[in-house]
Amino acid sequence: MQIVIPIKQVPDTSKVKLDPESGTIIRNPADAVMNPLDLYALETALRFKETYGGKITIVSMGPSSALRMLKEALAMGCDEAFLLSDKAFAGADTWATSYTLSTAIRQSLSYDLILTGERATDGDTGQVGPGIAAWLDIPIATYVARIVSFDGKRLEVARLIEEGYQRVSIPLPCVLTVVKEIAIPRLPTLKGILRARASEIPIRTKESFSFRPEYLGLKGSPTRVVKIDTPQITRHGKTVWVKNPEDLSKAAVEFLNFLQQRNLY
Repeated sequence: MQIVIPIKQVPDTSKVKLDPESGTIIRNPADAVMNPLDLYALETALRFKETYGGKITIVSMGPSSALRMLKEALAMGCDEAFLLSDKAFAGADTWATSYTLSTAIRQSLSYDLILTGERATDGDTGQVGPGIAAWLDIPIATYVARIVSFDGKRLEVARLIEEGYQRVSIPLPCVLTVVKEIAIPRLPTLKGILRARASEIPIRTKESFSFRPEYLGLKGSPTRVVKIDTPQITRHGKTVWVKNPEDLSKAAVEFLNFLQQRNLY
């Protein structure tokens, strides 16, 4: 079983800052982390390998600072990794990103199962996993909450949908995007950390594969993020402090008046 997991480096959500002039995210490599939702794909792959055997390869596209994130994945138990890093890849939207990742996967790896997180926490689109499946022309199941069974050729999975769960049978090779419900990610072991530190992770550039240059990076992206705005929360409310029974009665009257003024009562 050959398992491939594309992962992404994203800004730490507790340290996200916006450029006030451009409205775009300020990406500081020092504050970057592995996309938290990719951890569930990693854990799913590790459990699958423990049950059925196989090999797990991690691939990412980004700056050289992403090597630290890839070593984290190796420390958790993945077998190998490589990084796609080139100025030609910069500014890629989900279409160009999925093209770049899928091309590298197709030309350098054997794959039976490709696992991704549900979405990335910075773009929040959930489009790269389906995009990879489209470029590779293989089936996909999204929002997978549980792998029910595997017979060596097909997977039966439970997809999380609005009404509950949907059972789907899907042949290999395929792509699965997984949700948090599927597993609880493990922590790296000391042995894994030492192995990861000693590992050399290759960096692949645009010259490493037969890419179509017009599909790469910002120039190859049919969509643009023009501006990102921070939501403004405005509340025109009133605070009533309740310190005794009399204040409680006044608060109740104030609350009823508030509802009546807005035709809510």
